[in-house]
Amino acid sequence: MSRITSDKHVILIVDDVPDNLAVLSDALDEAGYMVLVATDGLGAIERLGYVTPNLILLDAVMPGMDGFETCRRIRSLPGASHIPVIFMTGLTETEHVVKGFEVGGNDYVIKPLEPREVIARIASHLRNASMISLATAASEAAAHAVIVLDRDGVPIWQTSKAVEWIDAYFPDADLKVSVLPLLLYDWVNEHLASVTENSCPVAPLRVKGPGTELSIRFSKGERSGDLLLVLEESISTEPMASYQLTPRESDVLAWLAKGKTNRDIAEILGMSPRTVNKHLEHIFVKLGVETRSAAAALAVSRKHIASEIF
Repeated sequence: MSRITSDKHVILIVDDVPDNLAVLSDALDEAGYMVLVATDGLGAIERLGYVTPNLILLDAVMPGMDGFETCRRIRSLPGASHIPVIFMTGLTETEHVVKGFEVGGNDYVIKPLEPREVIARIASHLRNASMISLATAASEAAAHAVIVLDRDGVPIWQTSKAVEWIDAYFPDADLKVSVLPLLLYDWVNEHLASVTENSCPVAPLRVKGPGTELSIRFSKGERSGDLLLVLEESISTEPMASYQLTPRESDVLAWLAKGKTNRDIAEILGMSPRTVNKHLEHIFVKLGVETRSAAAALAVSRKHIASEIF
């Protein structure tokens, strides 16, 4: 399943009445949405085979496959199960409303339709879907922290870990009032156009702390397209340079010094336990030690020599 490449949100309208399609298409187009149409349930499912809309407006009563069965089938499609569905219906009895939610609908509007109400509901559900997508992205980056930016580079949402790290690394930080620290603000604004308009890769901003380093990079929500700042903290490796550890070996040693097991390190760094073992073998040779505890002790001892762990 592919995705139309456009900055506009894509709305799929499913209705067997041409007049309804015309009125809604004109209103949504004027509101800045990209519109796709289908005149029956099978046509809607066929379109979902090659495009993933941001939201579906679905008529409940259609000949052949009705809207309820269409929604049920949409929810069974792996690539479409997350798409908000708003039923359009003249059926206001409780049993029909309940049935719409039971088959996976998110909301409903009553016919005859008022385009302004439909557009307002669409905007609300798109915002909710965006936040769910962002929360998913944040949870998938468990070792990271996330700040969500609007199109002007202003933070509109952040994880608690992001607030904690911003406070720790930036003396002028006050993210609680949606203001980026000056250094980060300048960096974001310098590269914002490149990221949003040209999708150009930007080197991460790196800020050093006492024995640690905070890396900040641009990213985008997979489904929402919203702009993200992804933050990752690592242990600084500079004073260990005399041991000529590779960057990956330094990462392994850093987590070893924090008491992590090989399996923990493998999960954190995205490698296999066997690869971690190989790195440890090389680390032991370079440090002149024979055990994990000795390597960890040496790493920690550097903190007392250079006032930082590595």
